[in-house]
Amino acid sequence: MRIAFKTFGCRLNHAEALDAEACFQADGHLIVDLDAAYPPDVIVVRGCSVTAKAQHECEKEIARLRRRFPAAEIRLRGCLPAASAVSARRKEETSGSPIPLRTSRAYLKVQDGCSGRCAFCIVPRFRGPPVSVPFDHVLARARAFLAAGYRELVVTGCNLALYHDAGRRLPDLLAALAALTGPTPVHRIRLGSLEPGLCGPALLDVMAVHPNICRFLHLSLQSASNHILKRMNRPYEVEDVTAFCARAVHLIGPRLTLGADVIAGFPGETDADHAATLRFLANPLNHSTVADPLRVPFFSLLHVFPYSERPGTPAATMEGPLPRAVRLARARELEALGRRQRVAFARSFVGQEVEVCVERAGDHGWTAEYLPCLLASPAPHRSLVTVRIASCDADGTLHARP
Repeated sequence: MRIAFKTFGCRLNHAEALDAEACFQADGHLIVDLDAAYPPDVIVVRGCSVTAKAQHECEKEIARLRRRFPAAEIRLRGCLPAASAVSARRKEETSGSPIPLRTSRAYLKVQDGCSGRCAFCIVPRFRGPPVSVPFDHVLARARAFLAAGYRELVVTGCNLALYHDAGRRLPDLLAALAALTGPTPVHRIRLGSLEPGLCGPALLDVMAVHPNICRFLHLSLQSASNHILKRMNRPYEVEDVTAFCARAVHLIGPRLTLGADVIAGFPGETDADHAATLRFLANPLNHSTVADPLRVPFFSLLHVFPYSERPGTPAATMEGPLPRAVRLARARELEALGRRQRVAFARSFVGQEVEVCVERAGDHGWTAEYLPCLLASPAPHRSLVTVRIASCDADGTLHARP
């Protein structure tokens, strides 16, 4: 059969789609693009329902695919009300499955599901309670990725901080992955998004010890106002995130990339709440008691979402909904701050050496700090190359010296 994929949403969805592609190929099926000369027999749509808007976009695309390919079977997967999540919930799925081979980085799924009850989130309804891939199975999968030529492993999950297997948690898994050796001993590990209230100091201790763990922390922050965090039913306060960031900068150093997911215009968010989030993102250590941090850090990678009501969540019926225009204006302000800080962070690398994981074209890639970098000369796909930075574009793209 000819099988095509259409994938929406997070890294976890993309990791699951890549694993499914590899399994179909191993069974003798042909993976095709939606624009291929011959139409697909099956289209696997891995959807996203994290917001009502996201689900609406998925449903519109499914309708378009049905009109465009009336003879094709459409299979729904991922976080959609009509999707089947059976294959995504098998604890053993990552140990013996075929290895996807068409990406530049390996997506290593280690966990699924969430036990949180955040007021804005419906994902646990689709993905269920936390399930962790057994520790040894994760390591076996990682070794297989390294043997296939991958040099960057991206650790993914629905809520990574909930990883737990036989008493071993995420820091233990991260240390074991960093210590692996493949055909060559050069590889690096990148963590996906983390819940700040669930990440303890042990995770940062492991990152400090292993230099091949990317200096990159992306936090599911959502807001830096305690008033809004409480309304969201998030399991932390701003002071907890401040302490975590302070320890991270102290242990890991000035090249640490801080990223965050932020929701703009949550019900009940005041001008003061929004201003508090802006101040925190510009300087998360503003109220820290840590003496002489290595630099004044800021968040240089922001994923900003204007709040949209998600039917079925407590937030959808909360008092104090903001006009859509206010939500969009606050989102634009946050995005502008993120762009300024990302460029400022990127410019700090001019004259320094960076390690780049090379994309398929061979002329560009991504640094360990998750900055785009153009290479002066081609390098092998997936390789890790060390270059010195000559300049930085206005959009934060680095240029390597010849």
